[in-house]
Amino acid sequence: MNNAILIVDDDIRVLSSLKRSLKKEPYEICTAESGKDGMSLLQERPFKLVISDERMPQMSGTEFLSLVKKDFPDTVRIMLTGHASISAAISAVNNGEIYRFFLKPWDDIELKMSIKSGIDKYNLEDENRRLLKTIKSQVLEIKILERQFPGISRLEHDDAGNLIVPETSKAELENLFRECELEVQRKIK
Repeated sequence: MNNAILIVDDDIRVLSSLKRSLKKEPYEICTAESGKDGMSLLQERPFKLVISDERMPQMSGTEFLSLVKKDFPDTVRIMLTGHASISAAISAVNNGEIYRFFLKPWDDIELKMSIKSGIDKYNLEDENRRLLKTIKSQVLEIKILERQFPGISRLEHDDAGNLIVPETSKAELENLFRECELEVQRKIK
């Protein structure tokens, strides 16, 4: 997935301004003029980060970001509003678990830095999810091997760091290597 960002605001001047501000940045920018349109775009393709206005007709930014959190929990969420109130900020943070909250007019540099760190956050969490999936798969494979060859997962090393394979005959080792090789070949196909 590339660095796709969705910007949702009912004011097309704000959308144009943000697109212009981010034009030279390494992001693919998509825009929507309502929360409903934003949700449609999110269902069509993935976005790493969403920026939403708070005050929009039919669906507030808080409602929109809450839906994003529910349906696309990995997407980083930023609130942008010209109508700041403590209650709106608290609601957005509590309901939408937003990453950052900006007031209009925003500071371009601060917004760009927050977008970059939001994309970095997404990428790190995505890599963590990928690694966790790999580890879970490897743990399952070790459990399967442990059932076939009890004690195989309990490895010992000598003082030099060499693997000690106690009471394992050459035939058992050859059988184990053959099983591993067959498993590798099966996965390659």
